Amino acid sequence: MVTESHFHGVFPYLVSPVRASGEVDAAVLARLCDDLIAAGVHGLTPLGSTGEFAYLSWAQRRRVVEVVVEAAHGRVPVVAGVASTTIADAVSQAREFERLGCSGILAILEAYFPIPDDGVFAYFKAIAEAVSIPVVLYTNPNFQRSDLSLPVIERLSRPAPDVETLPAVRGLVDAAAPLAACGRAFARLGAVAESVVAPRFGRLAHARLGNGFACHCGAGLSFHGGPE
Repeated sequence: MVTESHFHGVFPYLVSPVRASGEVDAAVLARLCDDLIAAGVHGLTPLGSTGEFAYLSWAQRRRVVEVVVEAAHGRVPVVAGVASTTIADAVSQAREFERLGCSGILAILEAYFPIPDDGVFAYFKAIAEAVSIPVVLYTNPNFQRSDLSLPVIERLSRPAPDVETLPAVRGLVDAAAPLAACGRAFARLGAVAESVVAPRFGRLAHARLGNGFACHCGAGLSFHGGPE
């Protein structure tokens, strides 16, 4: 059984092989999972950026996750991407992926119109409250209309009666902000990376944040360290 202690190392974003008919190529995807596990990865992340989730229907997304969970067969954790423009749909996706057997959720906010911080907070809070598995926050302002700002990260980390389930939020990926300023927030989450690397205005920003685990940018998640 995969537990939270298995969240370490490299979790590559998987491509989503789809045939001309629109059917997910389950054989190719399963073989990819087997090859990556044999190569030594520590987890799998379907429906990340490399998985082109924005161009897949719900049926295709669900099938991708289903195939990956089956292929992983408990050998490594599966952290599936959840992305939507609405809270209700994101919550529905997250619950279904947990039901399918995922070990974690990569929460992504899609937006056409700009969203204020209160709306961004409500989106990620709802996902974290909807599932019992860890949640990784994803933000990449180069491709999104609304950013996950440092004040929102701070709010998500703050222990309070209305966010009591948010310790399930376990990290941040592809952030484009000076993350060192949010070290105390990550410390409260128990999800602080030894080193977080984030693209910021065309350059790489490095922040030393402490213990715990989180992730850095690239074609996948990379969990570092752990509680000492």
